[in-house]
Amino acid sequence: MRAVLTPSCREELFTLLERHPGALPLAGGTDLLVRLRRQALQDEHPLLCLAGVAELQGICEQETTIAIGAATTFSRIITDPLVLRHAPLLARAAQTIGGPAVRNMATIGGNIRTASPAGDSLPPLYMLEAQIEIASRRATRVLPIGEFITGPGQTTLRDGELISRILLPRGASSHCQSFEKIGRRRSMAISVTSFAGWVRLCSDGSIEEARFAWGSVAPTVLRIPALEKELVGVPLDAAIIRHAAHIVSHSVSPISDIRATAQYRRIVAGKLLVRFLEGLRG
Repeated sequence: MRAVLTPSCREELFTLLERHPGALPLAGGTDLLVRLRRQALQDEHPLLCLAGVAELQGICEQETTIAIGAATTFSRIITDPLVLRHAPLLARAAQTIGGPAVRNMATIGGNIRTASPAGDSLPPLYMLEAQIEIASRRATRVLPIGEFITGPGQTTLRDGELISRILLPRGASSHCQSFEKIGRRRSMAISVTSFAGWVRLCSDGSIEEARFAWGSVAPTVLRIPALEKELVGVPLDAAIIRHAAHIVSHSVSPISDIRATAQYRRIVAGKLLVRFLEGLRG
């Protein structure tokens, strides 16, 4: 029987983590418990339950950011006024995660820590240039999400560290943005390909700034900075849109699996960008 540790505050959390260095942090458990059930041989490391640690939950406004506790559920994110005002794309992506029961349990920190290329919250977080706050008993450090996640299931977390908060810039909601997820069915599906787009337009309709992020088309969520820069200041006509889609199809590096072939993902990644840019023209 695996032990479950239940700290009630941040201090107790890190005390238990020091006493049990192999403990597995458990927030909602929607990813972790599934992984543990699949293990052929069960280890004896205890579960470290984060649900009772108030410092890891909730959403607050700071001077230049909004801070989301790592143990905040997606159900709360979907309805929170600060998220809806400053990061509506994150709320939109959260609505696509599982069903209501899953969203009531799944947490944003867990989705980030799982580091799956198909994680539904990740493309908006990459596109919004989220910062990940990482805490230990003795120090706190902050990394861009693109530096924190290094590969499928891989992050830069060190022994004794936990994700404590996600920091998002305020005021990004006033520009054109979109999140779209393609799955094998309309709901409760792992994404075949996902896309988050954010654009600030000039008065003449050309692009002043652009950010795009794709999920499930590379080992980590993919951004293409060269494409984002290339689109700045150009007229958004059909030729430019076709050119952009061509760049995307040659930049992604998807795999084939039971949900889709690599070629299908390559085509869909370009089509999602085309749909977004054509919407801007309209």
